[in-house]
Amino acid sequence: MPLSDWELWACASTVLKTHGDKAASHVAEQIGALAILDDEEGIRTWQEIARRIEQLQAGAEAPGTRH
Repeated sequence: MPLSDWELWACASTVLKTHGDKAASHVAEQIGALAILDDEEGIRTWQEIARRIEQLQAGAEAPGTRH
């Protein structure tokens, strides 16, 4: 079952907080591991997380996080 938009944003935020400037490397490792397993849904999920991480790094706010 695919993650909701909110869940993808939450994952992106958590990965960024946990891995900081190494977040992109972490995502690449996850995608690589899923590619070996031929897990297309997992790959798409991590690609969506990566897209949101890029947006967060560019200064976007995740939906529902306005202060």
